[in-house]
Amino acid sequence: MNKVLLGVIVGAVLGVIDGLTAWFTPEVRDQMVGIVIGSTMKGVVAGVLIGFFARKVNSLALGILFGGAVGLLLAYAVAAMPDPSGKHYYFEIMLPGTIVGLLVGYATQKYGRSPRAA
Repeated sequence: MNKVLLGVIVGAVLGVIDGLTAWFTPEVRDQMVGIVIGSTMKGVVAGVLIGFFARKVNSLALGILFGGAVGLLLAYAVAAMPDPSGKHYYFEIMLPGTIVGLLVGYATQKYGRSPRAA
């Protein structure tokens, strides 16, 4: 499987799991559907970016580092938006988002296939 498609699939699956971790924050349990959908989209975007990086750079360490950075940046963009009461959930959003990025970076570098030269 090519690296971009693998990144999208792994990012989407881990994005769902990332969204489900919102269950551990009781204040947002009534928003679970929106959180899971948003986390899935965030995982897909991260998977595309990380997959394209993996196509260009063939290094496990750099792939994991780039994946973590993308996951952290995307999670920060979401965490910077306050809930209706004005509260931010930086730790609750950025930790799992970064872990998703690290895992997608690992998967795309380790298991993704690079395009063949023509």
